[in-house]
Amino acid sequence: MTSNAEPERLIRPPVLRTGQDASASRLELFFDLAYVLVVFELAATFLSDLTWSGFVSFAALFVAIWVSWVGFTLYANRFDTDDVVFRVAKLAATLSIAGCAAAASAATSDFSVPFAVSFLAGRLILLLLLVRAWHHIVEARPTIGLYLGATALSSALWAVSLTVDGPARYWLWAAAVAVDAAGPIAATWHDDHLPLHMEHLPERFGLFVILVLGEAVGGAATGVHDANWAAPAVAVGIVGFVIAAALWWTYFDTTAANSAAKLQERDDHDDSPEGAVADERHDLFVYGHLPLALGVVMAGIGIEDLVLHPVAALPSPGGWVLAAGLTLFLVGSAVILGGSRHSWRAFWPWPTVAIPVVLAAAAFRHDSALLLVSALALVCLVLAVRGTLSRHAGR
Repeated sequence: MTSNAEPERLIRPPVLRTGQDASASRLELFFDLAYVLVVFELAATFLSDLTWSGFVSFAALFVAIWVSWVGFTLYANRFDTDDVVFRVAKLAATLSIAGCAAAASAATSDFSVPFAVSFLAGRLILLLLLVRAWHHIVEARPTIGLYLGATALSSALWAVSLTVDGPARYWLWAAAVAVDAAGPIAATWHDDHLPLHMEHLPERFGLFVILVLGEAVGGAATGVHDANWAAPAVAVGIVGFVIAAALWWTYFDTTAANSAAKLQERDDHDDSPEGAVADERHDLFVYGHLPLALGVVMAGIGIEDLVLHPVAALPSPGGWVLAAGLTLFLVGSAVILGGSRHSWRAFWPWPTVAIPVVLAAAAFRHDSALLLVSALALVCLVLAVRGTLSRHAGR
């Protein structure tokens, strides 16, 4: 029996695929692994230096890596043709980010040049992909041009940073990241010729959250291992896992589920005055994930430190990192929920009311990490249950 179906060509020009069914590809999952390696290296470096300077370095590099991931994700969201050209480009980008992971532990010192070269390689690959899309999708050229301009300027700043030393290099990095972050916002507000795929987008961000949650679970497990399975460390590790599980539950059963449903409304309003509202919704959805993902990673770092020091005097740096991480997670959830519903009432009292409780728990003076982690786990469990009940009640 023969088939009349025409085989797909190995090389196909990019087309706007937002009108098709789409889900995350295996290549995207493989690509994400390189970014997770960078995150784990940054987390390990911060754990070894729980100071303000360590935090600033960790947070700044995390933002840079996350914005890089967003650039590739938004491109694939619209133009993933899965042809040979796209596959080779995406695999080359994966290699460049793996280079960032290899340099992440000393990205602001001994390995700053390898880190910048690796990061720049990723920017240039994305730039070439955007040039390809601009060439083939004529009707979307004005909006693609904004992405092109932002990526080209960002790449230039990364390149220039290689010619200078000291703080000037890192200020150029910061400027490059700011340009990269501003590009998608400017492009999505420019016109309606380049809509995002609202089925694929929540799935991609959800998968990234799953991966960074691995840092929270890994923090508990690694801490128990390094503490030689001492009973106090095991107890803190178990409760720390409960926190990670509650964050997973809260995100996927409430934050992601509610926001994804609202994002789907974009298709119903593309030709209405509410189109601009839809643009704002997905911008807030995208950038609300920055504090949320950063918070998850910080929570994992804090859990690991507390597992390693279960009877140290509190408040401690590890306790504050855990509390700050949970606060950022809640802030990110609030931005995503409020933005997707286009109403700031969507996150009151859940989850905002928990923020002062989390910070107050971290400030309490005592000498039991288990007490602190248990209190924060209780808050996280209440949030998970409250969010689930509200969602199923239609609120």
